[in-house]
Amino acid sequence: MPRVYVSIGSNLEPERNVRRCVAALEAQFAPIIRSPVYVNPAVGFAGDDFYNLVVGFETSLGIAELKARLRAIEDAQGRQRGPHKFAPRTLDLDLITYGDEVHAKPDLTLPHPDILAYPFVLKPLADIAPHEYHATARETYAACGGVRRNTVRR
Repeated sequence: MPRVYVSIGSNLEPERNVRRCVAALEAQFAPIIRSPVYVNPAVGFAGDDFYNLVVGFETSLGIAELKARLRAIEDAQGRQRGPHKFAPRTLDLDLITYGDEVHAKPDLTLPHPDILAYPFVLKPLADIAPHEYHATARETYAACGGVRRNTVRR
């Protein structure tokens, strides 16, 4: 079974929403591993700080079914989808890796580009999978560029 990593973010009632999200993921995919939670300023809009973390688990689900389950968890916590990518949200779950799969499709890019673009994704991933390799950068997550320079605060 592939090991997957999922990025979690919330800036609307983040303590409650992150706690509920982790419980839902544990109920469906136990055992899971999880990073510390990091508090980060909103990116791309003015808003409350985000709580961010990454969880990892193994699954026999295919990518499409896994994405559907993640979306159902978001929906159960009141996620509102609108035309703006950068907006406040109760919960944002992004599939960031699925084993060593590499996809470049309009609805899914794996590994997710946010891994290398944002320290609030890379740092928690490196916390729980420091020696695993990014499938296209061919570096461990601990060695990928942003970890040493990140400005994420706990």
